[in-house]
Amino acid sequence: MLPKIGDEASMTTLPSYCRVRVPGTAANLGPGFDAVGLAVAVHNTLEISRSATPRVVVTGEGAGTLSGDASNLMYHAAREVARATGHADVSFQILCENRLPIGRGLGSSAAAIVGGLLGANRLLGSPLSQTQIAHMAVALEGHPDNVIPALVGGVTIASMNGTGAHWIRLTPARMPRVVIAVPGVALATETARGVLPRAVEFPDAVFNVGKAALFVAAIAESRFDLLRAAMEDRLHQPYRKALVPGFDDVVAAAKGAGAYGAALSGAGSSVLALCEDRRAAAVGGAMRDAFARHAVEARIVETDVDPKGAHVVCSA
Repeated sequence: MLPKIGDEASMTTLPSYCRVRVPGTAANLGPGFDAVGLAVAVHNTLEISRSATPRVVVTGEGAGTLSGDASNLMYHAAREVARATGHADVSFQILCENRLPIGRGLGSSAAAIVGGLLGANRLLGSPLSQTQIAHMAVALEGHPDNVIPALVGGVTIASMNGTGAHWIRLTPARMPRVVIAVPGVALATETARGVLPRAVEFPDAVFNVGKAALFVAAIAESRFDLLRAAMEDRLHQPYRKALVPGFDDVVAAAKGAGAYGAALSGAGSSVLALCEDRRAAAVGGAMRDAFARHAVEARIVETDVDPKGAHVVCSA
């Protein structure tokens, strides 16, 4: 049972607004389909306050295309917190500066959900624990591989448990640099899921179990030399790569430039590589050039794994 704010808690004593930062995420990372994800240090920032009527204003990525009313995913998440805590009559205003591109496999929907949940929770006196917020986020997203790292940061492994999830956050001594090639071609998650088969061959399932386990161990022990083999996949990338022009060449180019490994970021269309810091520029340039050979313009983002996850920056 989720807690409710009692009548004795006057709304006038609660914060009037708060600001929340939410990192982007990259899921799957090759073999960890719907289970493995990491937070990247590219953030959306939300300012949320109570208001007389629902209102959402988005600047940056997605401005002009995302809804500005209660149908917006950020607002929907915030409203779920209000309902769960006995304040279904509360309305919000959300101002969001988006840095995460839409439809590129970098967790924009997860950031919207987590930001809305965390912001509304703070405005209503923080009645929900992180665990409760995580379960609400998983229920809204439908799978945990993006919302969990967005909430808690780092590299996470999550497994569905009914409508919630079990998860663990890895805390390795060091992490590789993250280089993301973001193509100009958007790819809807529904489209990427639509090309997946309903069943896979047993040897392919065994292959991915081993690769996913190797990936987790390699990250935990900072054995990044194993990532080239550990980021191979037979469950989703062979089917999705036709939706991303030049995918095989982009991955090969990243590895050729010295990346530890490379894979689709989430469902795509972005391609993510992990590498040493000194090789990041070369890896990014190689991926951009490989996309260009297939008449696709791509921008390169060099960043790090975000260790903190979503958090309230300030409130008053």
